[in-house]
Amino acid sequence: MITVDRSASGGEVVAHIASDNVAGGEMAAQFLVEHLKNGGNVVELEGIPGSSAARERGEGFHKVIDKATNIKVVAKQAADFDRAKGLSVMENILQSHKDIQAVFAHNDEMALGALEALQARGMDDVLVVGFDATDDAVKAVKEGKMAATIAQKPALIGEKAVKVAISVHKEEKVDEFIPISLELVQK
Repeated sequence: MITVDRSASGGEVVAHIASDNVAGGEMAAQFLVEHLKNGGNVVELEGIPGSSAARERGEGFHKVIDKATNIKVVAKQAADFDRAKGLSVMENILQSHKDIQAVFAHNDEMALGALEALQARGMDDVLVVGFDATDDAVKAVKEGKMAATIAQKPALIGEKAVKVAISVHKEEKVDEFIPISLELVQK
């Protein structure tokens, strides 16, 4: 079996082709470290609990952000990769945490929901970083509403998956994990 984009918890997987989600989480955290010169409080909106993307993006994010002595993750909650849940979870978080300088969401849908909650409170100076570089998120970055998003390269993932499938069919040796690089999209 070959897995593409999401890993499998069972079966005999010969190769996994996906974005390097750990590196993407690190990239998001590094962006925040560089832009929060005076430190601050960060909210993390997680994807579906237990999903490989949520685990890996969170792992990479914490590898970097936890080393920053003047930045603190004050709230961390799942919003299931969903925009409406991102909005409601962020509204709930803002009830108890009003001093927020940044939000990292494991995907753009949650980031856009969080952005909506922040804008409703007039909190336009909060840095919001998403993941996936969806059209709506890239537009929000260009307009200066979102600070950044991490771009995956789905066409490259698909292309690589087909090549790996052909190699496996020919019984050629392939790497177990084939990471596809990511790109930071910012204004």
